[in-house]
Amino acid sequence: MSSTPLLPSLIERFFTERMTRQQHASGHTIASYRDTFRLLLRYASKARRTRPYDLQLRDIDAVLISSFLDNLEVQRSSSAHTRNLRLIAIRSFFRFVAFEAPDYSGQIQRILAIPNKRHDKKLMHFLSRLEVDALLAAPDRGTWIGRRDHALLLFAVHTGLRLSEITSLDCTSIVFGVGAHVRCSGKGRKDRCTPLSKQVVGVLHSWLREERSPGAAALFPNVHGGRLSSDAVQYLLAKYLAIARADCPSLKHKRISPHALRHTAAMMLLEAGVDCTVIALWLGHESIETTQTYLHAHMAIKEAALAKLRPTGNSSAARFRPSDRLLHFLDAL
Repeated sequence: MSSTPLLPSLIERFFTERMTRQQHASGHTIASYRDTFRLLLRYASKARRTRPYDLQLRDIDAVLISSFLDNLEVQRSSSAHTRNLRLIAIRSFFRFVAFEAPDYSGQIQRILAIPNKRHDKKLMHFLSRLEVDALLAAPDRGTWIGRRDHALLLFAVHTGLRLSEITSLDCTSIVFGVGAHVRCSGKGRKDRCTPLSKQVVGVLHSWLREERSPGAAALFPNVHGGRLSSDAVQYLLAKYLAIARADCPSLKHKRISPHALRHTAAMMLLEAGVDCTVIALWLGHESIETTQTYLHAHMAIKEAALAKLRPTGNSSAARFRPSDRLLHFLDAL
């Protein structure tokens, strides 16, 4: 074990070689992982009574990591979701270490075996078509800001892009003509194209003819020509929701964030009969399991499935009979 790289060297190489050069991780991911190791090293330093730089690989074992994760929830009031995100960062590091320090495979396997903490999933909020109409009617399209905000909200509801993706779009990101679409760089630096409906194309055509500040590249700029911040979009959404609630009382009982507009786009696709695999590509989901959460939240689909069930206690219902001798043999076992 004398040839095992020092822990500080392993952490440095994990960030510079694995995450930056090999995985091309986004700045958000690197920052999240960095914060995880800041917290972990400070905790381990106190637990082992040594400076962070003097910590050895053997000091960061499964017992210490489990204790660290529990401490996050108790001392920092972290949610189970945040705890699991910290664990993902730690697992990623130790998968890297497994190749660099194979002598520690037993310790590494015990760390990788630490399970995620299960937690209650919050109810997914999304807008119905009537609520979407009320929201889109709220901006005053007699003003430049109102026309911008109407175009932004319509675009968000129809494309399902993330808030960070929308605010980073340029005017050149929109491609008109046959197969009109928007090009964006999404989560994990993955580029994708999202088709645009005729309604959105018409609104964007009009919006791009609007007068704007010289040199303003953003598709939806602020009054100074710069990019809208996430806070600015959240503010304008809250403002128009307050107006829309007067005409649509059902909005009073919903907590709608910019991300809920993304959920709304997914639900509209689901209602139109679009397959989950296509919706996953549309939204830029890495796993279809993420997209399947919309199936659980869509009450109309559940009600349609319920309507297809035979009534219980119906004696006239045909009894299943195996269509093959092999199946009959297996059923008799």
